[in-house]
Amino acid sequence: MRLAFCGTPAFAVPTLKLALRAGYDVPLVVTQPDRPVGREQTMTAPPVKTAAMEAGIRVLQPEKIKNNAELRADLEAIRPDAILVVAYGRIIPKWMLDLPRLGNLNLHASLLPKYRGAAPVQWAIANGEAATGATTMRLDEGFDTGDILLQREMAIAPSMTATDVFPLLAEMGADLMMETLRQLDAGTIVPQIQDETKATLAPILTREDGTMDFSKPAMTLYNRWRGFQPWPGAWTMLAGKKLAVHRMLPTEVRGARTRPPGELLVDQGTMFAACGEGTWLELVEVQPEGKRRMKAGEFLRGHAVESGARLG
Repeated sequence: MRLAFCGTPAFAVPTLKLALRAGYDVPLVVTQPDRPVGREQTMTAPPVKTAAMEAGIRVLQPEKIKNNAELRADLEAIRPDAILVVAYGRIIPKWMLDLPRLGNLNLHASLLPKYRGAAPVQWAIANGEAATGATTMRLDEGFDTGDILLQREMAIAPSMTATDVFPLLAEMGADLMMETLRQLDAGTIVPQIQDETKATLAPILTREDGTMDFSKPAMTLYNRWRGFQPWPGAWTMLAGKKLAVHRMLPTEVRGARTRPPGELLVDQGTMFAACGEGTWLELVEVQPEGKRRMKAGEFLRGHAVESGARLG
């Protein structure tokens, strides 16, 4: 079976590598252009490009694909049986959907139709889900609306962050994609239409999603912090300056009087924030604006913060 592969971030690399190990012919990889990264804005290749070049595969990096004559000519010349699409980051045009006999096969990091969109892993964790999973589907012209081919579920431990879950889902999803290819080739898959009444959205994350709203219960804030790793994380304001919270824990503060949401309780080098419904968060590791990250005790030694100070 001949495949073309479209993908960009590290999440897509295990699927590409497993396809090669399984013996599939992959003559072309399509990925996004190199982008400037970091404070120095160093031009950096996408992880999929690096993996493809290491395997000696030709790489195309078009800025746009809808009316790209070069890409279309290349794919038509290759005549792939299927195009694998894993976190590519571009909408696949109709001419490309119609090209391979098995279609464009997408690996999506949720149990569709739940969490359609750009950030399914992050929102599943942020919403406190106990499980997530991977879905292979045949892409159509909608947004994550194609027919489901196979699905596999994975538990989310209460302490796991998105950073923990992504590599596990990437490996599990790669194996699921190989099983999908085997079953499609054998004709044993019966595609399932998605139930639109159960669809939920997982929109692209913004910086504001990391804002801590202390009127919400502590567990809600903790789950959002878990989901929004490594970005946008969790942050608030203290004395007019940004305070990032890199580690936090829901906790009980025995004997403490009820305080309004966002009010701090400082006790023996430990910092607690009052949250909604009478709950508490311990702020374990923080980063003041313009400074490095540090444990709460170190922060308190260097800043005049006392009980009663307000966050937000």
